[in-house]
Amino acid sequence: MKHAIFAFAASSLLLAGCTQAGEEDAAHEDNAAENTNSASITSTEITEADLRHRIATLASDEFEGRAPATSGGIAASQWIADEMQRIGLEPGNGDSYFQPVSLLEVTLDTANSSFDIAHNGESLGFSMPDDLVYWTKRADDEVAIENTELVFVGYGVVAPEYGWNDYEGVDARGKTVVMLVNDPGYGDPESGLFNGNAMTYYGRWTYKFEEAARQGADGVIVIHQTAPASYGWNVVSGSWTGGQLDLAREPGEGTFAGVESWITEEGARQLFELSGLDFDALTAAAAQPGFEAVEMTGLTASGTLRNTTRTMDSRNVAGVVRGTERPDEFVIYTAHWDHLGIRFGVGEDGIFNGAVDNATGTSAILEIGEAFAANPPERSVMILAVTAEESGLLGSAYYGVNPIEPLSQTVGGINIDAILPTGRSRDVVVVGHGASELEDILTEEAADQDRYIVPDPNPEAGYFYRSDHISLAKQGVPMLYADGGFDLREGGREAGEAFGADYRANRYHAPGDEYSEDWNMEGMLEDAQLFYNVGNRLANSQDWPNWYEGNEFRALRDAQRAD
Repeated sequence: MKHAIFAFAASSLLLAGCTQAGEEDAAHEDNAAENTNSASITSTEITEADLRHRIATLASDEFEGRAPATSGGIAASQWIADEMQRIGLEPGNGDSYFQPVSLLEVTLDTANSSFDIAHNGESLGFSMPDDLVYWTKRADDEVAIENTELVFVGYGVVAPEYGWNDYEGVDARGKTVVMLVNDPGYGDPESGLFNGNAMTYYGRWTYKFEEAARQGADGVIVIHQTAPASYGWNVVSGSWTGGQLDLAREPGEGTFAGVESWITEEGARQLFELSGLDFDALTAAAAQPGFEAVEMTGLTASGTLRNTTRTMDSRNVAGVVRGTERPDEFVIYTAHWDHLGIRFGVGEDGIFNGAVDNATGTSAILEIGEAFAANPPERSVMILAVTAEESGLLGSAYYGVNPIEPLSQTVGGINIDAILPTGRSRDVVVVGHGASELEDILTEEAADQDRYIVPDPNPEAGYFYRSDHISLAKQGVPMLYADGGFDLREGGREAGEAFGADYRANRYHAPGDEYSEDWNMEGMLEDAQLFYNVGNRLANSQDWPNWYEGNEFRALRDAQRAD
């Protein structure tokens, strides 16, 4: 549950490299034959030995940190496909285990690019990346905006179910919109607005850029504040500089503002003061119903962004266990197989092995898939290992808009992301607690293990929106994101939190995230069994769990199921 214990985002580094399709097919055949000869290495039961074998393999130096579009990433995804075939999963995408995912990298030429905010025509001299960070997702060699007027649009939210529209009466076309991070519930948690202190999807920076583009804005500036963002400026400056990855799209697909950017709170306060506005007063007003956008008089933004672009080919890996009674209805398990690859000069060998993140989750869904293959349920089960999570949930995002099976026939799903080898815990943490009726099933199955459910401890940080399940949730599919907690049966909460802090400080997104035979696997094993039990119960029922009433995805699911 990496996103529930790490209060920051991290960027990834993708290294070039690929093989020809024919070479991959030949490797697949060779590896499949090798795996067939080693069928005894795993069993149809969920066991510690199986988990250890798969984690150790995926986290080995052989796969060079599993970065997408590298030789190591290609080899790792090939191994996953071969495992699916060996353990009895059918190809998930027609006659293939692969769903191709084309990625686009846009790299800003900072030496020959500019983004300038001016007051009454005079440049304020903000520098990159100390004062602001900017980029574009448009796949163009050059993107320019000129003298766009600035408008403060509060939180930049349009949420019909909450009766909220920060763009009411605003024509954002040709303008640069300025907004706060998080959502109005964070700004006034006692008001009962949105989900109170727990962030909704409307609080995520991803949503804010998407909505601004839908409104026709030329530019977008998100004001960074550490508490509502849940990470410091160093994360912003580290994550949004260098190459920016997105899904490769056909011409005309996707809508993006010309310039997307962040600005420091100090810089934002300067803008407000120059335009005669009270930053604190408007921040408070933005959290109240009826807020109206405010022109930032005298301020304009201009920019010329020059880019280099390249496309890279990666792939999701999908296998299916066909249901015995209702094969057209699917329960889905997701985990990302990718990690950060190699960064030369870092650590002893530069390899970011990603044992916890996310060899554990990928191994768990393979283990669960093997158990289902041995005893097929009434509904079908899809095991989906996605690519490019570390680059912005891109593999799952691609599946969300290009599903192999209809999302209206996807009953629900479970996402597994980075299980810590802490030993057994009394609690199970539900990230985004209070979202869907899948939690009711989890609660009952956890009780059978003598365990209890707790919400994630930092709901205001919006961790529910930071892993692959959100890509399906945004399309309406109920998804569960949970993990073993920190109230350990040996050592209690103090020991659990200390383990998490140590991992965060010394191994998370670092070369030290390596597998060890010293790992205590008891908790991981219990979690894998729990997630199997939840999915097995759902796959052998006729239930269609929904989002709870009032959830931002409820209307999407209702419409999806009504079609």
